[in-house]
Amino acid sequence: MEEMIKTSGIKRCFTVAGNPFYALKGIDIMVPKSALTILKGRSGSGKTTLLNIIGCLDKPSEGTLILDGEDISKADDKKLERLRREKLGYIFQSVALIPVMNAYQNVEFSLRLSGYTGNWDERVKECLDMVGLSKRSSHMPEELSGGEQQRVAIARSIVHKPKVIFADEPTGELDSATSIKVITLFKELIAKEGITIVMTTHDPKMMEYGDMVYEILDGEIISATDNTKTKN
Repeated sequence: MEEMIKTSGIKRCFTVAGNPFYALKGIDIMVPKSALTILKGRSGSGKTTLLNIIGCLDKPSEGTLILDGEDISKADDKKLERLRREKLGYIFQSVALIPVMNAYQNVEFSLRLSGYTGNWDERVKECLDMVGLSKRSSHMPEELSGGEQQRVAIARSIVHKPKVIFADEPTGELDSATSIKVITLFKELIAKEGITIVMTTHDPKMMEYGDMVYEILDGEIISATDNTKTKN
């Protein structure tokens, strides 16, 4: 498989009570292009720390990070900001929609931040249609269900045509049926848009949907499963 992200020896050290604490202890992973990669682990395992680093929201203390063929391990803040704005998308457990904007405006706002040069109205409507919310575009966040709000957040994350989407526990506050719908939507977006998606979860029911699944415990990868081999 062609790789979108590759890490080698990634470590992340924090200072806790004056002492060094390694949240990541030398992570080697490969995230394939146009696939769903899942980082599995319980709370405190290091999975969100790893997601933040490969998502350019944080910097590693040691190690190498290759994103789309480019070594960004030591990229400055300006470079990382440009990557986040133009090439990356984010979905969080708390959807963080802007409450005074309707669904359409929330998605459009992402285009304003990214500097997208295509037809804004056409792209916003296309993305809302992809997540099944064309008829709810004028609704405010408070008028949408939790699942609908998460779908607006997904539309917002893909509207500027990023290469990679990073999703931190995107189904954590959803019921099982809605969670499955979100993951199914992820798979459909990968097929249609060619997007690479990396998500964290502690839900064992999500594992079968991942093309690659990495399990993290105490800042280390303890297992790696390539489900594409069993699906082919």
